[in-house]
Amino acid sequence: MSAPVPPPAQGPAPTVLAHGGSSTLADGEWHRMHPLTPLLKGGLVLIIAAGLIISNMRDRVINWLVGIFAPEEAIGDMPDGDPVDWVLANNLALVALLGVLALLIVVIVIFWVIWRFHQFRITGSHVEVRKGIVFRSQRRAPLDRVQGVNLTRPFVARLIGLAKVEVVGAGTDANVELEYLATAKAESVRADILRLASGARSARLAAVAGTAPAAPAAPGTMRQQFVGSVNSGVNDLIAGVDLADVAPESVVKIPTGRLVGSHVINGIVWLVFFGLMFLVVMGSVVISSLADGEVLRSAVVLGIGLAVGVPMVLAAVGIAWAQISRSLRYSIAPTENGIRLTFGLLTTVTETLPPGRIFAVEVVQPLLWRPFGWWSVRINRMSGKSASAQQSSTAQQFNIVLPVGKRADVERVLALVLPDAPPSVIPLIWEHGVLGPVAGDPYRTTARRARWTHPFSWKRQGYAVSDFALMMRRGVLWRKLAVFPLARMQGIAVHQGPLARAQSVGGAQVHTVTGPVSGRLSGLEREDTMRLVDEVAQAAVAAASRDTSHRWAETAG
Repeated sequence: MSAPVPPPAQGPAPTVLAHGGSSTLADGEWHRMHPLTPLLKGGLVLIIAAGLIISNMRDRVINWLVGIFAPEEAIGDMPDGDPVDWVLANNLALVALLGVLALLIVVIVIFWVIWRFHQFRITGSHVEVRKGIVFRSQRRAPLDRVQGVNLTRPFVARLIGLAKVEVVGAGTDANVELEYLATAKAESVRADILRLASGARSARLAAVAGTAPAAPAAPGTMRQQFVGSVNSGVNDLIAGVDLADVAPESVVKIPTGRLVGSHVINGIVWLVFFGLMFLVVMGSVVISSLADGEVLRSAVVLGIGLAVGVPMVLAAVGIAWAQISRSLRYSIAPTENGIRLTFGLLTTVTETLPPGRIFAVEVVQPLLWRPFGWWSVRINRMSGKSASAQQSSTAQQFNIVLPVGKRADVERVLALVLPDAPPSVIPLIWEHGVLGPVAGDPYRTTARRARWTHPFSWKRQGYAVSDFALMMRRGVLWRKLAVFPLARMQGIAVHQGPLARAQSVGGAQVHTVTGPVSGRLSGLEREDTMRLVDEVAQAAVAAASRDTSHRWAETAG
């Protein structure tokens, strides 16, 4: 007879500390954010904007405040000079200070009320946030659909030791944000969410037994807490964060020179391209004007060209710097809950991707990177953001797991993002796929009669299927190899237009989540496209039945 199954736990039982507190925030109870959250979520900008408005309308503000306490005849004597001098000369400094104090009290009360109504809780099934006073909102992220947990530390928040926790959901605009928490609490919350999302019975049993990892106890007084947060923030700003719990030899980092050089090379290509177009147009106009004897018109055209060209150059430099600063201090490392990505110079983002949340991987090498042996690695994953938010450069940064790296870096990163890849697939991915084609490789390539549609890349354009993944390679100037794990493939379709039908060739399209990795091929033999569908259909069912990556900690236990 089988033993009775206990009812599912609603969350790990909190370990009670000596001072009566709880060692975890994942106890199913409602908790509040850090008291400085309203200030960082727009309050600071509001105060700065109010200060600018008041400074520009100082005369009217002082006139209005003095009019409340002083007779109208006194206000009529206000000179045209600095009104502050008039306030001091008429002994109204106390009135002005009382007005500022009253305004400050009103702002503090508003921030306090906003903070009181902003709460979150973590149970055994979901993460939930509620906020708002007049218009209330409540968001919930089921733990069984968590695609990742991000820790974002804007520059100002880092200085005072705060961080934002973002739980990435599986739908559009499905993310739940906990902003802001002390860094130590944020890291503890991230660990709790990932442990619960893994479906690990061992973690819940350990929590019941009193062995759950305890969050660092905060100092007693508010002043000590603030000083400790600031000290932690400054230390993290200098030394970096989120690498203390991983083995140093497992961390993949990018030298700063290589990172800057890769962006400079990419930027120079576009700068030279648009610069040559600009010079050709401007040169033709100026030469034609001088040939007609219109010196004034040529000078005007040249001035307009400089007025347009200089801002374009400055904008290009600014965009390049933004991309470089977002990629600086990059690192990727394995943890017990998946891979951890950290990047950013001023605003630091730490992302933890659990196993089974990566739907496609692509290795890319631009032509100008080839002499240096550099590659980049991109992925498709669920971002939980809306379609418009996914187009931003910041959101696209989350799809890059290796901005630039040597072959050894690429191999280590591929081992991290594809941990369940069998050894037999490695040659298909690297020797035959990334570096191929080579003689006798198993990739099915472009049909001979369709080579004219890909005159330079017909040798590389092709696919190979294994029990683990579908691999597609293409491109000569930009070498690309895409790997689609069969256990997480959404589907595959074949297509054949009238011209392809006349040539008896076809194409295929892999359906996966939205991202930079494309799974489209064309110009294949018709038999190869039908064989591709059959092989993928059979292998995907077997791969999905073997896949246990979504219960990673339970399997490890």
